[in-house]
Amino acid sequence: MPLLDPQTWQSRTLSGPRHTVTEPATGDALGTVVLASGADVAPAAEAARAAQAEWARLPHFVRAGVLRKAGDLFAAHADELRDWIVRESGSIAGKADFELHVAAQECYEAAALASRPAGQILPSEAPRLSYTRRVPVGVVGVISPFNAPLILSIRSVAPALALGNAVVLKPDPRTAVCGGLALAAVFAAAGLPEGLLHVLPGGAETGAALVADPRVPVISFTGSTTAGRAVGEAAGRHLKRAHLELGGNSALIVLADADLDAVISTAAWGSFFHQGQICMTTGRHLVHASLYEEYVERLAAKADALAVGDPHRAQVHLGPLIDGGQLAKVHGLVEASTAAGAKLAAGGTHDNLFYRPTVLAGVDDDTPAYAEEVFGPVAPVRSFSTEDEAAALAARSSYGLSLGIVTRDTSRGLDLAERIPTGIVHINDQTVNDEAVAPFGGLAASGTGARFGGEANLEAFTDVRWTTVRGDVAPYPF
Repeated sequence: MPLLDPQTWQSRTLSGPRHTVTEPATGDALGTVVLASGADVAPAAEAARAAQAEWARLPHFVRAGVLRKAGDLFAAHADELRDWIVRESGSIAGKADFELHVAAQECYEAAALASRPAGQILPSEAPRLSYTRRVPVGVVGVISPFNAPLILSIRSVAPALALGNAVVLKPDPRTAVCGGLALAAVFAAAGLPEGLLHVLPGGAETGAALVADPRVPVISFTGSTTAGRAVGEAAGRHLKRAHLELGGNSALIVLADADLDAVISTAAWGSFFHQGQICMTTGRHLVHASLYEEYVERLAAKADALAVGDPHRAQVHLGPLIDGGQLAKVHGLVEASTAAGAKLAAGGTHDNLFYRPTVLAGVDDDTPAYAEEVFGPVAPVRSFSTEDEAAALAARSSYGLSLGIVTRDTSRGLDLAERIPTGIVHINDQTVNDEAVAPFGGLAASGTGARFGGEANLEAFTDVRWTTVRGDVAPYPF
């Protein structure tokens, strides 16, 4: 029996409109879901709050067992879930497999969180026991995007549940199944008690209601910088924590000693993986002047050789962009860049939502596709002469998510990285990397720092409570 039975996708009736789940590669309907409206948030949050207290009181090994079972189920149902990720989000099979692998690992790592030491014994000036203890925040609101829908939902849902919280998850309606309803099905099969995970696929109204609801003290948001600013502002008005993982325009610095035979594949992957629809995508290629001409030529040849098409029906390197709105944005930035003087070395064309991997040369600070986050398969390439210039160019961005540096001298690469504000650094690798054990997050317009992964989850989804205990009632002078 399939994990995602169309008759039982959603466990309760929502008040929003019916929504057709669409395959971007073909425009075909894959199914129908009911979306949530803002009015659906309050009953979900109330039910989550009611269920959370008992869940938090359960022994840690019970919560850990549910998380481990969920991890096993992602592997056991990989064929079915892979098919949904490929068809609903336009992913190639390899990217879908990576999402499933990370989803399982997130569950296993979250299971280990449940038994982590929960506090500290503190010295005290008074004759008393003084200690801190981490306690669940209660209900966590998770708002996740379309581009890596399973990973970007599970990385908050799993640790929040493991640490004793309930979750209200609002996935992007374009990926309501693989970013939301798939998680509900997996956790239900894993034995998660009813009421602890509510999936409300919906739009901005639903997200705003989730941020405003007083029963939801913590918001975990992944999405654009523009939307993240609105979420952070609204959360601040309600005095609640918002963990924001936002956009990026990450640089790959290729130093003069780099081996181009090895670099080109790495560089192409950084810009073209999942059609460039990744927050960590290499959005700026900074290449030493001695390598620049050859680098552009070889990266363009690589781009021209990549196959673009329907990832469900053919073996391709790139699938479709998610929808027409994203296509218009990507192509508009490319056209504006060439109009401003950039040279189109490869790509710049599309067939419906299938956008050719694109290489732009001769870019500068004012080139739109270089200055802005494109979120498409576009690789702007710029030269530099000195490491000082490379550091200045890499740092000259409002974003600070990921950085790649390619050099035969790793110490030199690390020294250069110290001069560039960023949340993530990869020496001799491109900018797109993710592991469940590693803290993840960016600076400035890329978000509020490392709030996902590893021990960062403890900070994100628990509060620290100070407790003291005396043997007798404390005396006071009045």
